[in-house]
Amino acid sequence: MTAIALALCRAGFEAEAAADLAAIARTARASIEVDPTRGAAFVVARLPRHDRAAWRRAVTVRPPVFLRSHFTGSGPHLIAVGASTRPDRIAPLVAALAALAASPEHAAPWLAPWIEFADTNEGKALSTLARALDGRLASALRERGLVAGAAARRPHVFLVDGTTSYVGTSEAGTGSTWPLGIPRFALPRAAPSRSALKLAEAITVFLGDRTDALLHMGQAAVDLGAAPGGWTWQLVARGLQVTAVDNGALAPALARDPNVEHVRADGLKWRPRRPVDWLVCDIVEQPVRIASLVADWIATGTARNAIFNLKLPMKRRHDEVERCAALIRDRLDAAGIDATVAFRHLYHDREEVSGCVLRRR
Repeated sequence: MTAIALALCRAGFEAEAAADLAAIARTARASIEVDPTRGAAFVVARLPRHDRAAWRRAVTVRPPVFLRSHFTGSGPHLIAVGASTRPDRIAPLVAALAALAASPEHAAPWLAPWIEFADTNEGKALSTLARALDGRLASALRERGLVAGAAARRPHVFLVDGTTSYVGTSEAGTGSTWPLGIPRFALPRAAPSRSALKLAEAITVFLGDRTDALLHMGQAAVDLGAAPGGWTWQLVARGLQVTAVDNGALAPALARDPNVEHVRADGLKWRPRRPVDWLVCDIVEQPVRIASLVADWIATGTARNAIFNLKLPMKRRHDEVERCAALIRDRLDAAGIDATVAFRHLYHDREEVSGCVLRRR
């Protein structure tokens, strides 16, 4: 059976997800067949002559932007047969996963399985079925020695509907942190806006287990386009001193916070008197202009690191992200700055992507 790659994404971004998979395949020097369906919120690609090790290396070298989560495996598999009102879906799922485990590329032991579905109204209708299968499938795999407490791979079951699924595995180092690639952050009552969740997700995704070392009490940050203050609030909650730059008003409680200085100015033109540890920016502006702004702040030493948003055009969104990434990298290379540049279409992003620049030294 031809290997598949299955990727989850935001509905409407299937073409961009397919472009991500194609870019990974090019890096891995692998052939790929993909025909995305708009609105599906997932993409399935066929991978003739799949080399799992090369694919894994390619994901590390060329991380995807628009994929919430993805795995490689097999399918589609029929998991409910006959007229029974309560078909046994566990047996066919275990059989499909056991066949996968026989391959060295997917070898067990595995972490506990994730049963996933598309982030659409049709997909969410499968959530009850997914919950019903979850514990039973994990137990069945554990009985067969396929699931252990600590492992390097995670098995996935993607429910297309109540009768059809894809199965596969992801690597612990390159797979999603959350089932469906969807984080579960609660909005604190004190947060001025839901944008605080967007920055919380960006910090988790981009900084990971280095968060405490890279973002901590005593640092100075600038928030461009701050009002009403969701991002500023998130930074202050982590102990940073924040200069919030926006001609608009901050939330009253945030405006009174001694760790916040509100500067009423144009965020595209304003610069601090002294260098800061962090620049964050959520200004609504052309992507290339924000990319140039961020590149200038880092290249001149005005800020050491940055997290920012790019508001995307309606068409050629993947190309626009590539263009902005190249602009930033070229500017930093010219300035002799050694930094990582990464982009992700986060769950809390809509018609935008989040970017992060981290200096290595």
